[in-house]
Amino acid sequence: MFPKKELAQLVVSACHQFNIDTVVISPGSRNAPLTVGFSNHPTIEALSVVDERCAAFFAMGIAQQKQKPVAIVCSSGSALLNYYPAISEAFYSNIPLVVISADRPKHLIDIGDGQTIRQENVFENHILFSANLIEKESQLKKNTDLLVKALQVSINQKGPVHINVPFDEPLYETVDDLYPVIVNKVKQSFDKSNVISSEVEKSDEGYNKLFSIWNSSTKKMILVGSNFPDVKLQKILDTYAEDTSVLVLTETTSNIYHPKFINSIDKLISKLTEEEYKELQPEVLITLGGMVISKRIKQFLRRLQPKHHWHVDELKAMNTYHCLSEFVQTNPVTFLRILFDKKKDVQSDYQTRWLRVKGIRTIKHEVYLKNCEYSDLKSFEAILDSIPDNSQVQISNSSIIRYSQLFDMNSTLQVFCNRGTSGIDGSTSTAIGAAFNSKNQTIFITGDLSFFYDSNALWNTNIPKDFRIIILNNAGGGIFRYIPGPLTTNATEYFETPHGLTAAYLSKMYGFEYVQIKDLKSLQNNLTSFYLESNQPKIMEVFTPKEINDVVLKNYFKNL
Repeated sequence: MFPKKELAQLVVSACHQFNIDTVVISPGSRNAPLTVGFSNHPTIEALSVVDERCAAFFAMGIAQQKQKPVAIVCSSGSALLNYYPAISEAFYSNIPLVVISADRPKHLIDIGDGQTIRQENVFENHILFSANLIEKESQLKKNTDLLVKALQVSINQKGPVHINVPFDEPLYETVDDLYPVIVNKVKQSFDKSNVISSEVEKSDEGYNKLFSIWNSSTKKMILVGSNFPDVKLQKILDTYAEDTSVLVLTETTSNIYHPKFINSIDKLISKLTEEEYKELQPEVLITLGGMVISKRIKQFLRRLQPKHHWHVDELKAMNTYHCLSEFVQTNPVTFLRILFDKKKDVQSDYQTRWLRVKGIRTIKHEVYLKNCEYSDLKSFEAILDSIPDNSQVQISNSSIIRYSQLFDMNSTLQVFCNRGTSGIDGSTSTAIGAAFNSKNQTIFITGDLSFFYDSNALWNTNIPKDFRIIILNNAGGGIFRYIPGPLTTNATEYFETPHGLTAAYLSKMYGFEYVQIKDLKSLQNNLTSFYLESNQPKIMEVFTPKEINDVVLKNYFKNL
């Protein structure tokens, strides 16, 4: 059974040709032709999620793991606007998301018809391409060209695109098969399109200036931001660990590990003297990957800028430190291999010196944690120590991702966080989408506000039984007790949003096993069995003392 409407058949056929095999549909009437088309297609998996905001983040989590486009489909009107938070996150995180919205025909816009808004180009500030289709037989070629362009852009440029599809009534008529003329038209257009992303090639001669700068510098820093696990990148960066003039800094979300890398930046650079900061200041900075979490490293590199900053990426030039001197538009692995082959040894103690500092800080970290009282920080240590090897870890924003930056992560883990816009709005939904697509167990670590804000994420029939949620519940936005400013005002309750909520009732309603934790011993005892096989997904809610969490963290940094 397929939709009778040619335009719906065209959209479904185009998605199939571009190898989109997963579509997340939110219920509605205007999108009925698309719903019928996708749900009956033999090679496309159609998933149903009611809440559009959750649906978009759920799809984004799947696309994050697949590293290929996933489509979302909704009805007309305000339903579409609920996609916007996930679209902006996908835009800044380079995640291919195909947004397909049903719409009213133009003659019904702005005349008082129900469930109708101005949908064309509604995401223009955070979308790579908008395809506004027209439901007329005469527009078949134009519609096909727009669809091919949209899907091609999403694949090549790794980001969100919007396809707006107007349908007049009737909406529910079906036929037994796809129209051959539609299928052939799409296939012809697909065959002519180039869907392979091409990097900007540069000869060795084009890099000679960079080689010269690199080989004459004694203090070189490579900073890796958020990054999908990449064996080739790991392997080439490993070779740079043997160069004493190179200091590699990674983050929790970089998914890069090596004993000679600085994998806890804030732990290293906090409480340095001005002279030490100048010693750390690199002559050359190479940045790779996406957003950087550490505010301290951003402040440091903006204040003590390197002479040369090269950002290496196939798509975007990131001038995070206001001193970008070279955008190397190519695959980072390609560039780092060429650079390594051309490098010359220089005498330097740059890496050795800062690895020594790392060792001292690590000892102080361990001593402090050993004697640390029950708190967010101590709980986080116990949680990270307990996570099984080879798990996927999804982490929410705000204080939770920042706590993770203070610890050496297990190198077998794959770690993700929505750092494109750093919002709390869809962290749970994204984690569930990633878990749905992952072969390994997914553990989601979140704060209480992030969890309750996105609680509709649990209204999803696609949650794997081995999915685990750990909530650090400090009864409000704990980060606002730590960052300077909020506590100096008389509006603290509006920053923190204190509450007395618990996940116990949500767990029962959505069919999760639930365990409540209020002390360290109970936490350690329950973590042992928390990850074991079960008939339901599980939630562990860890209540921590709101009044001392910020004190414990401030004292931690003083101790360093």
